[in-house]
Amino acid sequence: MSLVRLGAVSLDCADPHALGDFWAQLLDGEVAFRSDGFVAVKLANLWISAVAVENYQPPTWPSDEPPKQIHLDLAVTDLQAAEERAVALGATRAAAQTAPDRWIVLLDPAGHPFCLTTQIPE
Repeated sequence: MSLVRLGAVSLDCADPHALGDFWAQLLDGEVAFRSDGFVAVKLANLWISAVAVENYQPPTWPSDEPPKQIHLDLAVTDLQAAEERAVALGATRAAAQTAPDRWIVLLDPAGHPFCLTTQIPE
């Protein structure tokens, strides 16, 4: 086993409950812990946490004021079905789409960009 492994991805936000619930539902995870300022979502091999940050400002991708800083690429088998599910859960489609036949850029409820793609091998 590797000495170091990726254990969690933490996302800053204004409302950790809404953001944690969104990611738990989208990725078929389980909200394992929640407090006023933090939600931990357990996935198969990773944790995603939503952390309340005072005066949170979402990224304004593709602009850089404030910059994106990080995004998630989610592997899917059906772009349209995955997009419909994410939007039904509270995501919005980003205005800028560079290759929507292969990568669909969405924004989670806190404004973090993430991509759905069929281009990631198993």
